[in-house]
Amino acid sequence: MNIIFVGRQGRETRTLKLSMPAMWAALALALVIVPATLFFGGFFAGQKLGPSQEEVLVGSWQQEMAVQREEIATARRQVDENMNALAMRLGELQAKLIRLDALGERLTEMADLDKGEFDFTAKPALGGPSPAPSALDSMPVADFVQSLDDLSQRLDDREGQLGLLETMLMSRNLRDEVFPAGRPIKKGWISSYFGMRTDPFTGRPERHKGMDFAGKEGSEVIAVGSGVVTWAGERYGYGNLVEINHGNGYSTRYGHNKKVLVAVGDTVKKGQTLALMGSTGRSTGPHVHFEVRYKGKAVDPKKYALASR
Repeated sequence: MNIIFVGRQGRETRTLKLSMPAMWAALALALVIVPATLFFGGFFAGQKLGPSQEEVLVGSWQQEMAVQREEIATARRQVDENMNALAMRLGELQAKLIRLDALGERLTEMADLDKGEFDFTAKPALGGPSPAPSALDSMPVADFVQSLDDLSQRLDDREGQLGLLETMLMSRNLRDEVFPAGRPIKKGWISSYFGMRTDPFTGRPERHKGMDFAGKEGSEVIAVGSGVVTWAGERYGYGNLVEINHGNGYSTRYGHNKKVLVAVGDTVKKGQTLALMGSTGRSTGPHVHFEVRYKGKAVDPKKYALASR
């Protein structure tokens, strides 16, 4: 095979003679060397242009560290939320304990108990052997929160029970407050009892509907129970009279007063001064005519007058 090389302007020519084996060798060389050159050239160019193995490894580490930092931040947020929840629960329990302490103090006073026996300002007396080592292990947060909830429920139950007890004691104290008991005077003596007696004006037997308590003119006449004033002024036979309705069917009357110190509709307390002792109306001297009425009927006031105030 001849290959002719033509020079410029076609003047010079050269002829290259190739045998068939040489021609096949040249063709094979072109088919192998050129692709190999292109492949390895592209590979080394890619190595130079693309990231190295070290760069890929560092990037992977950085990505893993970012994930771990996010996990740590999430864990911290959860811890903060749990601590805030526990702080709120603890505050609720402290408020309940304060209410229970105040309620206990009131009940101690209302029930007239020994404060030294029930001292709500001090911790209760407790004791016992040391717990086993396993019992000292830390408690999981979930179990701790559940224990707080259980304690809160028990405190609610105790508060309800103590509230009911307070209501019962208040009702009892209210009954004691309004129930007629005690003498209608601070100083003086009994001058006449309830029942049949000789009338000091006619000399005839007559039923006396109350008790007379004599004393110094102008001395205090006091209420034997709390209630509402239903009469305050002059009334036939009684002179200046004060009448109190105590509820539950009970009422009391205080007669022959020199001066009345309350008015109709006034709310009076047990032991409050109602009037000043005198001798108005059908009377022979300074005293208070004291009556106890139950459902409108006069009853013997002796047991009420002699009862403990």
